[in-house]
Order: sequence, then C-alpha cells, then structure tokens
Amino acid sequence: MGTVHAKSFEREATKEPLDVPLQSIRARVDKVFIDGIIRTKDDILQKAVKDLFFAKDFQEVILRTRDVRKQLETLGAFKQIAVAIDTSTGPESSPNGLEVTFKVQEVKRIVGGINTLVGNNEGSMVVGIKFPNTWGRGEFVQTEYHYGTKHASGFNITISKPFLGWLNPRVTGAIFQQGADFTWSGFRQVDRGVLSELLFESTPGVHHSLRWEAIWRELSALSPTIPFVVREEMGHSLKSSLKHIVTVDRRNNPILPQEGSYFRLHQELAGVGGDVGFLKNEMEYQLNVPIISDFVLQGTCLAGHMMGFGHNKTFNICDRFFLGGPLNVRGFRQRGVGPQAEGHSVGGAVYWAGGLHLYTPLPFRPGRGGIGEYFRLHAFANAGNLGDFKLTEDIKQNLEVLMQNMRWSVGAGLVLSVGHLARFELNYCVPMKAESTDRLNPGLQFGVGVSFM
Repeated sequence: MGTVHAKSFEREATKEPLDVPLQSIRARVDKVFIDGIIRTKDDILQKAVKDLFFAKDFQEVILRTRDVRKQLETLGAFKQIAVAIDTSTGPESSPNGLEVTFKVQEVKRIVGGINTLVGNNEGSMVVGIKFPNTWGRGEFVQTEYHYGTKHASGFNITISKPFLGWLNPRVTGAIFQQGADFTWSGFRQVDRGVLSELLFESTPGVHHSLRWEAIWRELSALSPTIPFVVREEMGHSLKSSLKHIVTVDRRNNPILPQEGSYFRLHQELAGVGGDVGFLKNEMEYQLNVPIISDFVLQGTCLAGHMMGFGHNKTFNICDRFFLGGPLNVRGFRQRGVGPQAEGHSVGGAVYWAGGLHLYTPLPFRPGRGGIGEYFRLHAFANAGNLGDFKLTEDIKQNLEVLMQNMRWSVGAGLVLSVGHLARFELNYCVPMKAESTDRLNPGLQFGVGVSFM
C-alpha cells in the first residue's frame, strides 16, 4: 500500500552516470510530517515514526521509512499511505537533513455491508458493521451476523487493539454464538461463549495466536432415530480451554501455490474450568515444488492426537477428529472415513492423512496471463486413517497400528481459484481401499473451501 517519492541530492552533471551506494550518503531525518490526520492520536503516531530519527545514511532512511509505513498499515486506521522524502529546509535544518512526509487518508468512521463467506463445502451470507480506529489508536469494534447454506448461523461482537513495536502484538476480545447442523453425525451444535486472544509474530512470517475460550455448548439430536452412541452425548457441557496456534506460510499463493511451504501447529488444553477436559495436538505441513513449465508437485500431510485431561472430565463427539470429504481424503463422503454407528460418523481420537498432487495448466493455455491463471488441472492420490488407536512408546508398533486398514484413493479434476481466497474443485475419484463401514463417493465429487489437502 502506498508509494515512495524521493528527491536525490544535487551533484554536478557528469558525462558518465555515477553508481553511488546509498549507504555511503550521509543523511539524517530532521522532521517528520503526517498529513491527513483527523481522528488518530498523536502519541501512537509519535511511537510509529520515532525510529526514523536514528537513521545515519540515506539507505537507512529508506528502509526505516518503509518500516514506519508498515507500522502505520498495521494500525488499520488508514485507507491510503503515500511517502515523500525531501531535503530539509528552514533555519533549524542540518547539512545532511531530510524531511519525511506521510500523506494518509483515514478510513471511514463506520464501515458495513453484506458479504458472502466461503467455508469448507458451505457458503454463508455475512451482515456486519465495523467502527475502525474507534478511539484513535487503531482499535476497532465490530459486530457480525452470518447465515449459511447448511443451517449454520451465528453472531459475534469483537473488540480489538493493536500495539506497535516488538512482535507487532494485537489483543482481541469477543462474545459470540454460533450454531451448525452436523448431519453426518446426526446432531446440531450451538456454542455460546467468550474469548480473549493475543496475536503476534515471533519472527517475520511466523504468526502466533494465544487464545482462551469459555464456551457453553448445547448438542441436540437432528432425528429421533440417531444411534444411542450419539444420543448419549446430547445435552449441555462447559468447555474452558487454552489454545496455541503457530502458522508459517512461505507459499507464493495460498490457493494455487507454485512454490513454497506451509506449516500449522494447533494445540489445545481443555479442562481449566468446566466439565470438559482433553489435550489436543494437530499438525499440517505442505510443500510445493515447481517442476517444468508451470507444472507443480505438491505434497501435504496432516496428523492429530487427543487424550483426556483432568479428573472426572471427558470429551465428547464434537471434540473428536473427523476425516473424509472433497477437500481432504477425496472419494469419500464428508467425514465418511473412520468409526461409524448406523451410518453416523462418531469420529476418532487419532488420525493422519496425506496427499500428493500434480498441478498443470489448462491444455493450450487459454487465458494465459489472465483468467486462465485461476484454473488448474490436477491428478492426485490421497490416503489416511482415523480411529481410537492405542499408541505406545514403540514407534514401529505405532506405525503398524496407524497403517492398518489405511484408506486411499486416486483421481483427477479441475481446480478454480476464487480471488485467491477459496477454491472450487470438480474431481473424478476412485476409492482404492476402504472399510465396509466407510461412506464412499466414487465418481464425480464437487468441493469448495479454503482448507485443502
């Protein structure tokens, strides 16, 4: 966001162009101006620009100016930021002095609208209103209501505040209610709760989320004919949990990457209050390797493990892992892999999954450099397993247990990237190995979502 304009130091005209390293040009910042400020407070602006006054050469001025602009963008208070660097003028100017001017346009006091949101195999309409830069230091207050195509609905009220400086932290608090039908398991879940969250970067590109949640959960049967193993878990529960999520995304595109890797680790400890207790760990890793002429080989692996935690506390069906569907183990119905009870998925405490894809451009490259870049063909092989496996300290034995009754499938299809925010897939799938209780989806399978294997 924004542009940088700089006037070079005057020098005598020469016949040959001079190659002068910027770090050899002595310079310092005498003055900083920020034009266009209406609501933003002076103290937060002074904190954002203070590092500019420690620059000792022209290159350092440029780099620190870029960093300041990023800090201002982090506030979320400005719609546009432009930068101009000029020689310093006036009686208090130093010989090598510069003036840096930030020309900004603040966001509106109230922003709202109706949008669409794409989740995994579900679309939602979102109605929201947001008050950016509420108190002049980058805070915002937001409220949203959403309703999905599969009877998912909910609302939230969120307050968030950024803090400039080391780690770029942001603190968020929210109250919320959300509900959804889990038809593959035969129940509806409604969550009502509060949360507080700290977001920060430990190093550039390494994002952390530390979150505490307190949720009152209500499970109700969608039908009087659901199996008893599901019915006995209906009712109310209170979960209080601590979560840590670390994400490292080095891909050049989150939906159709051509290179780079992605790593995500999700850890949750429930049982610090409430009647639900478990320790849950989940990992995802993806690697993309370009081969030749826009051919990309992609490998993805996922794994998760959970166990009970705390005296007289347990976890139920809505806490378990599920597997299968058009965006992970393809060729199986949504959550169709693993333990079932009378055709209803009951999930498992341990799972793993892996996928290998070969992505290619469309034949003859129609729309090259334009709309054609949003389409890809792919061939894939997926595998995975899910269950209540008993793991020990014997690694070899654990591998044998996890590989037993492994499901896998192959196929090919068309992938469409929607604004680099979500993806549509139309695939022809062939399940190669499955258990008798699994719910299969051979042949054509359609999927839409933001998370994929």
